[in-house]
Amino acid sequence: MNRRTGSLVAAILAIAAAPTTAQWINYPTPGIPRTADGKPNLTTSAPKTADGKPDLSGLWRLGVEVGISANITAGLSASDIKPWATALSRKRLEEFGKDDPEITGCKPGGPRHITHGGLTKIVQTPGLIVMLYEDLSYRQIFLDGRPLPQDPNPDWMGYSIGHWDGDILVVESAGFNDRTWLDFAGHPHTEALRIIERYRRLDFGHMDLQVTLEDTAAYSKAWTVSAGGRLAADTDLLEYVCAENEKDRAHLIGRTSEEKAVTVAPEILAKYVGVYDVRGGRSFQNVNVTLSEGQLFVDLQGKGRVPMIPLSETLFSPRFPGTCEFAKDDNGEFTRMLIHSAEEVLTAVRRR
Repeated sequence: MNRRTGSLVAAILAIAAAPTTAQWINYPTPGIPRTADGKPNLTTSAPKTADGKPDLSGLWRLGVEVGISANITAGLSASDIKPWATALSRKRLEEFGKDDPEITGCKPGGPRHITHGGLTKIVQTPGLIVMLYEDLSYRQIFLDGRPLPQDPNPDWMGYSIGHWDGDILVVESAGFNDRTWLDFAGHPHTEALRIIERYRRLDFGHMDLQVTLEDTAAYSKAWTVSAGGRLAADTDLLEYVCAENEKDRAHLIGRTSEEKAVTVAPEILAKYVGVYDVRGGRSFQNVNVTLSEGQLFVDLQGKGRVPMIPLSETLFSPRFPGTCEFAKDDNGEFTRMLIHSAEEVLTAVRRR
């Protein structure tokens, strides 16, 4: 493994560990209304259960926007984040997320399963809702009237209870251990974390989900992110096991001493500022690069600003979506950004 490849491994794993969508070809999901040409009709009325409650059952593609999954605190000001939490996030970014428990450690995502669930199968009964994920994690949401435990045993996925507020399912969760991260930027939480989710099935194929996070030990106020999505018709969960990442974790070293010593002059950083349109991008189409107080930042689709850690004068790691390399054109101008990931190298062209 060469030096540059070694430097990129942790950032690459963030992409490589993302599951591909399971596709069971030619297997129409039973019970889904369809148009005349046989396609799922996702705009018909939302179904009800036998007791008149909204039926949330089904396979859903849920989650925050891609930029928010990179930095879930984007809606907070810098003063809303406790200094120790800011410093820890920065440290984790500078180490390429090599200790990320979900990506490189193969542990359950905890709060990240709630905010960035991906394919989520909801199984609903009157007294219990179960949520299943492709990485073999699961959640139980108790609807039988029990309260949250006063001092729950800290778990990876927390402890959840729910109740109906009209057509909205309100879920309250606590009891998370403090070993999971909130996002790819490594923002931490403590065991004081409380999460409230509000699920509303808008029609047959669309779910609104508002997630409020509160952790007074790490953040001075609560904040809410939107994490809804669409019904995933004519497909099913396909399990994946995060085995190789755990085996290779010992080889992740973060930045070398040479890379830690890299500094880039502000006048050089200023040449990279701009909006870059991604060719062939799937989950994002543009990348915004900004400069503030000598620090370069990147966000996706205008959401989730993350610091770009310099590895050389032209190579930077925001961890997600990959390692970014600024490239010149034939005239010596920086007009392109190459985004290196495990699957491909995307080219992002700077707008003129």
